[in-house]
Amino acid sequence: MYTLGINAYHGDSSACIYKDTELIAATEEERILRIKHWAGLPVEAIRFCLNEAGIGLEALDHITVSRDPKAKMGEKIAFTLRKGVNLKAVLNRGANALKIKDIDKAIAEALQFDPKDLKTKLHFVEHHRAHMASAFMVAPFEESAILSIDGMGDFSSTMRGTGKGRRIEVIDSISYPHSLGMFYTAFTQFLGFPNYGDEYKVMGLAPYGNPLYIEDVRKLIRLKSNGLFELDGNYFRHFKEGVSMNWEGGSPVVGALYGDSFEKLFGQARSKGDELTQHHKDLACSVQRVAEEVIFHLAEDLYRRTGAENLCITGGVAQNSVANGKVLEHTSFKRLFVPPAGHDAGTAVGSALYFLHSELDLPRAPFRHQAYTGAQFSPEEIRTFLEYKGASYHYCKTEAELIETVADKLADGKVIGWFQGRAEFGPRALGNRSILVDPTRQDARDLLNSKIKRRESFRPFAPSILEEYAKDYFENPDVVPFMEKVLRIRPEKRALIPAVTHVDGTGRLQTVRKEDNPRYYGLIKRFMELKGVPILLNTSFNENEPIVNDPGHAYDCYERTDMDLLVLGDFVVGD
Repeated sequence: MYTLGINAYHGDSSACIYKDTELIAATEEERILRIKHWAGLPVEAIRFCLNEAGIGLEALDHITVSRDPKAKMGEKIAFTLRKGVNLKAVLNRGANALKIKDIDKAIAEALQFDPKDLKTKLHFVEHHRAHMASAFMVAPFEESAILSIDGMGDFSSTMRGTGKGRRIEVIDSISYPHSLGMFYTAFTQFLGFPNYGDEYKVMGLAPYGNPLYIEDVRKLIRLKSNGLFELDGNYFRHFKEGVSMNWEGGSPVVGALYGDSFEKLFGQARSKGDELTQHHKDLACSVQRVAEEVIFHLAEDLYRRTGAENLCITGGVAQNSVANGKVLEHTSFKRLFVPPAGHDAGTAVGSALYFLHSELDLPRAPFRHQAYTGAQFSPEEIRTFLEYKGASYHYCKTEAELIETVADKLADGKVIGWFQGRAEFGPRALGNRSILVDPTRQDARDLLNSKIKRRESFRPFAPSILEEYAKDYFENPDVVPFMEKVLRIRPEKRALIPAVTHVDGTGRLQTVRKEDNPRYYGLIKRFMELKGVPILLNTSFNENEPIVNDPGHAYDCYERTDMDLLVLGDFVVGD
């Protein structure tokens, strides 16, 4: 039985494919089309998944979609009538719902397949149920509380529930327009970061400030005695106007969410490119603190209701790795799991998992760290590409030779483009599509930000650390395979690894195990033997674009930046 899961007509469109309950492949459309957060029908991601499974559309048994047009229909109608949302917005949402309803036919036509020959059954899974399944069904827990928080999907912004075995039970939810995701996005826009998905910039900026505006920020969001929250609609445009969103050309664009009262309280909004003042940094810090308060409030009440020791967090807000790193410290939960793709791309996997386990009652697969599900290329394909480009390269005949060569270059201070195996699924590079640097270099952060990544100077870089050494470098260490938590670096270690120590003494770590990624583990281990540090600086292999997906993307990025070395599988390009 083959099941295709998709997130479509939404930011971070994606697809995955299962054979029975085994995940064969998953990828995001942006990786192939090279448009960040690509929205629409993920045709190329679907094509990739079918090719990886070695089947055509005629062999598909089920298609699951992480949307349910019928969800909260009464609330949608009531909101429209009560708030007087403009007719254009209503018509746009109606057209979007019709696209979802006939999505199997759209897929068939896009792949030049006669829709009449489809034998697939189409299944709609509510957005947040898909989020919840994307976390719980792959977590190392038989039972868990589950918290899903994002901007909005199927008219919900937050959903709380429990997972047990193959079942997910919903306890409660928060409906649009009340949304922690939109609260955070409104401040992101106000601070001069207007692009879809820029919220992580506010998270990175926050440690440079002080929470001087925390009381003003709290005026916009109220914690309720039932463990939920609500926004003060007077400060936000979407309460009256709805969310203005389009994706012409594939790139999602969200209209301004903050209103006039917002600017009266916090001053004039910063325009993109304007100087970042201390006021902006202090506001970012205040917003991050309040967002954390809301997350802890939601989580602790969920603990009181369930008594569960385990918690799964998912949804777009689950990408707030700073908050994730504090959850166990500020709540009564004992263990926390965050999936590698907690954002909307992960709902493709979640929709399939919800259908397979909660509806078909199929057994869950044994737990494993599973993030390497994307494109891969054989040595023959890489060699053919390099010869086509006329590139000078060295072929390493053994893995030991490759690791020795690259580790030596890293120890010499070189910047390495590292392209290996299957691409990661999710927003983090986890050692297969990474740029790697010696973390002891004092100048590494400035070098990477200015000459390679070409991004804001305040943004930090992540440490990949051999899992068994995490306790030596981090306070309250945890297993963090997907780089989903920020933890405090031990004070005595911070000067040793300045390139991966943020201004507040933290790092968004990735713990690396040999069984998950043997080659990457081996490289870090050999670097440790040379430099005495079991850590590499790891940042995504890209330059203001989606993470590279194929050898051509990697080679182009290497050529136009100041990287010293490009490693494509067993092939080394550069000095």
